[in-house]
Amino acid sequence: MLYYLLKRFLYFLPTFLLISLIIFFLSKCAGDSLQCENDLVGYDEATCLKEAQLKGYDKPVFYFALTTTAHPDTLHRIFRETQRIALHKLIGQYGNWEEISTYHHQLQQLDRAIEKTSRSNNSNALIKMRQTVAKLYSSYKAPAIESQLKKLTLIGDSTTQHLLPTVAIAAQSFQTIKQQASPNKLLLPAIQWHGLDNQYHRWIRNFLRGDLGVSNRDSQSVTTKIRSKLPWTLALTIPAIFLAYLLSVPLGVYTAKYKDSKFDKWTNIALLLLYSLPVFWIATLLVNFFTTPEYGMKIFPSIGTSSLPASASFLARLLDNAAHLLLPIICLTYGSVAVMTRLLRSSMLETLQQDFIRTARAKGLTEKTVFWKHAFKNSIFPFITIFGNVLPAAFGGSVVIEVIFNIQGMGYLMWNSIFARDWPVVYGVLMIAAVLTVVGILLADMLYAVVDPRVRFGRK
Repeated sequence: MLYYLLKRFLYFLPTFLLISLIIFFLSKCAGDSLQCENDLVGYDEATCLKEAQLKGYDKPVFYFALTTTAHPDTLHRIFRETQRIALHKLIGQYGNWEEISTYHHQLQQLDRAIEKTSRSNNSNALIKMRQTVAKLYSSYKAPAIESQLKKLTLIGDSTTQHLLPTVAIAAQSFQTIKQQASPNKLLLPAIQWHGLDNQYHRWIRNFLRGDLGVSNRDSQSVTTKIRSKLPWTLALTIPAIFLAYLLSVPLGVYTAKYKDSKFDKWTNIALLLLYSLPVFWIATLLVNFFTTPEYGMKIFPSIGTSSLPASASFLARLLDNAAHLLLPIICLTYGSVAVMTRLLRSSMLETLQQDFIRTARAKGLTEKTVFWKHAFKNSIFPFITIFGNVLPAAFGGSVVIEVIFNIQGMGYLMWNSIFARDWPVVYGVLMIAAVLTVVGILLADMLYAVVDPRVRFGRK
């Protein structure tokens, strides 16, 4: 038994690492979002650097990098994504990092000089110069850069005359990049080792500690946001899963037992109908016809989770919450019942054709014993397989149902986070759901061994 569990757990580790790598690099593809990069007013370099250090954006991405000799191992220190991308593309064109770095340094000096001057006299010319420098930071094509540098020399009044020498130095630095280009360096491969002080190591370490980062939207802890939404999702999914199993088991067994009877035919028609009905359509109909008097009957409360104040008694609030959640639970249950019942029926019919069932009947066992003790026990493997998806489903919730019924659960959180481009929340939830999927599969493998004695626990 111990050997079997250890072997399954060893399968879990590489799967977990692969999933974490995929999710992490997907999050990097979404981009590193710094709040100070989006704030055009109140720009402060020190504050931006502090935010980058807090989120780990000033560190290399991974333990190592496969690159070329033209690329430096310090590019990650340019924590602003737009600037880093522009510098990376300049290296890809010219291959001489030293000259490109000097040009970037000259832009920073010019930017600081403009900022210092604007503290005493923030004229229109200074504002235009600052905007032009911001465009230069993200430009990487020679015509665009030269055009912006020329524009800087034409923006002039009494407050900007002393800045023109710095502009000339920056322009000369860019011409040096073009004159001393080294594209041959781009053909020489190189491996850069960054050690443990990298973004992935920090991310996976924090995840194992329960720290999923900070929301880009409100700077709140992602773990705290998930913890506040999870109870409502569990209040929906756990009863729905319980009802699905409670209804599908007897229906699946009895439709198999009375195969081709009227009960079986009408049940199959009803299940096929339920399976064909889109959940968003049913949810919308239930909301319109059972919660609003204008279209139907106000049998249930309107959307949301509660209509009572916090001062109401616990029992009153419990009953009110149950009334709000009943329709969403129905929407989550009916499709699962249709699938699971059909699955169990097919598995039961296949099992009933086996020789050991004929042997059990020949021994004189009752049909109840044959069905429940022998046929059912050997037909629940599809149920165990579905059980592997219970954990992520219970955690992730249903986006459609929670949005339609305005239930502030995990699905609703994911919906809002995607539209708000709050990627730490999105990928934090995705990582937890992926891990729970693997854990669910691990539990299903263990249940296989418990139910079926043919599954061996020890060495072969």
